[in-house]
Amino acid sequence: MISKQSRDSQRRKRHARVRLTLSGTAARPRLSVFRSAKYIYAQVIDDHEGRTLAAASSREPKLAAGEGKVASANAVGRAIAERAKAQGVSSVVLDRGGYRYHGRVRSLAEGAREGGLDL
Repeated sequence: MISKQSRDSQRRKRHARVRLTLSGTAARPRLSVFRSAKYIYAQVIDDHEGRTLAAASSREPKLAAGEGKVASANAVGRAIAERAKAQGVSSVVLDRGGYRYHGRVRSLAEGAREGGLDL
């Protein structure tokens, strides 16, 4: 019998495959996105230094305004852009985390662009 992999294990495989070529530098750090069923999280990571430069999530009361998950993802994108710019980061490379570029992931990326980040 063929065993079926879970969606999360399939996503983790996709993410690991993408991470072989995708890396954040000091000049252009990685904007990493994690999407749970209820919240969305974003981090700006410098992989060479191994440190997080900025982070934001929809669990923060200001960013979870209650108007829906896609709208709160857009707010998280704007917040991560603001926090990254405060750290001197103007352009990043988007790490979708193995998720498709639509819905909440797309809304977060568009919010980051609206906030002034170059993706």
